[in-house]
Amino acid sequence: MKKTPFTDLHIALGAKMHEFAGYNMPIEYSGIMDEDLTVVNAVWVFDVSHMGEFWVKGPQALSFLQMIASNDASRLQPGKAQYSCFVNEQGGIVDDFIVYQYEPEKYLLVVNAANIDKDWEWCMQHNRVGAELENASDHMAQLAVQGPRALETMQKLTAADLSSIPYYSFVTARFAGVENVIISNTGYTGAGGFELYFYPEEGKKIWDALFDAGAPFGIKPVGLGARDTLRLEMGFCLYGNDLDDSTTPLQAGLGWITRFTPEKPFIGREVLEREKVEGVPRKLCCFEVTDKGIPRQGYEITNSDGQPIGVVTSGTLSPVLKTGIGMGYLKPAYATPGSEIFVSVRNRMLKAVVVKPPFRK
Repeated sequence: MKKTPFTDLHIALGAKMHEFAGYNMPIEYSGIMDEDLTVVNAVWVFDVSHMGEFWVKGPQALSFLQMIASNDASRLQPGKAQYSCFVNEQGGIVDDFIVYQYEPEKYLLVVNAANIDKDWEWCMQHNRVGAELENASDHMAQLAVQGPRALETMQKLTAADLSSIPYYSFVTARFAGVENVIISNTGYTGAGGFELYFYPEEGKKIWDALFDAGAPFGIKPVGLGARDTLRLEMGFCLYGNDLDDSTTPLQAGLGWITRFTPEKPFIGREVLEREKVEGVPRKLCCFEVTDKGIPRQGYEITNSDGQPIGVVTSGTLSPVLKTGIGMGYLKPAYATPGSEIFVSVRNRMLKAVVVKPPFRK
């Protein structure tokens, strides 16, 4: 398995480790319930160095992004970020990612760890305009610092005014004595906070500085388990669960990152335009279980007559709500908030209700 700059630290701290996307990653430290609540109430640090990073540079950088991404990258300016996705010829999602405009002709794409090779091949295959592409995944590390005390913790370590960085914006600044750290306000937990991008060799220095600065606030390291419950409590999609090559952005409720402007002939556009007119055959919905039980990925969803109407794509016991929550694709007739549905769990039919995200307000 691959290692991040922090793998040995995770092991030394007693984390329960497991393979994820080819990396030896921490699943939990003190337990998913405790770690989820730490993020909601204090501050945590998660190692996301397994994520992929691609630079897109040169005079054709924007043209490349307009052709390969669903969102309109022309709306970006230096210091701003945007959520987007690659779409295949059938309208399915190759991957979802965040694109940062670093300079007028320089962009950073942050892609999912499990899709690095797949995404790189996709970009290279469809680079018909001659943009300069660089796979920097092995030369960039990343930490996510999240929670209501994240700003106080991190402000001790930089002269940059972190409170002035809006959501989906970033700065490049000196942090913990390290130059040229990208500090990004694009969190995946809904609890507030930042992501840090830096060279791997600076990892230990930044990690130690963060834990010293956050000690008064009870800072903790957190694993993949709590990261998953946190994103689900916000209704955020996870590729491989809620998104894949057969789901379209419109079915997944991502029409807001799918721009049909005249100057943007992106891959898969014609299929999505047709789907927009004709309507989607299914919709990704959030639901809350009203019976006692936990929905899991792959469980069947039915109506009151027991007829199949969908399938669970993500599910868990919410540490904050203390009840089962989930996401799944449903037939449009059952996708309205307030609709009663049932989740089949080991020959039991659990009552649930479709709700509008986020679960954690």
